[in-house]
Amino acid sequence: MATVIRLARFGAKKRPYYHIVVTDSRNARNSGNVLETVGKYDPMQAKDSDKRVVLKIDAVKAWLAKGAKASDRVHKFLAKAGLVAAKPVPNQTKKHLQSEKTQMKIKDKADKLAKIAEEKAAAEAAAKAAAEAPAEEAAPAAEEAPAETVAE
Repeated sequence: MATVIRLARFGAKKRPYYHIVVTDSRNARNSGNVLETVGKYDPMQAKDSDKRVVLKIDAVKAWLAKGAKASDRVHKFLAKAGLVAAKPVPNQTKKHLQSEKTQMKIKDKADKLAKIAEEKAAAEAAAKAAAEAPAEEAAPAAEEAPAETVAE
């Protein structure tokens, strides 16, 4: 018989409460044909609460020694309690990223926009310098004329 340690749901509607049970893997989740209840899980408790997951450690060790397999969620509980090694986190796929060709197109477009912005800034600076230069040339000419009349 293949035994499994998994959650069996109890509690009211929208108020879940789970028993951590050892049962035959072929049984339904809440069939009632459990070999032993080895803990309780209350997801309504705070994550750092001691009452969130309560395990009968000796019973869990005994069932693991007999070959019982833990479900994914129960395995996380057992790993947190230090009874089993934590499962490694799988590498995330990169399918959500854009292809290299699309990334190159985006980079080229950004480079072109940056170049246009630089040219525009340079043209504005040149226009500003050209606008200031005639005003500076006209001002000294106005100052020189009264100086010559005073000297004469």
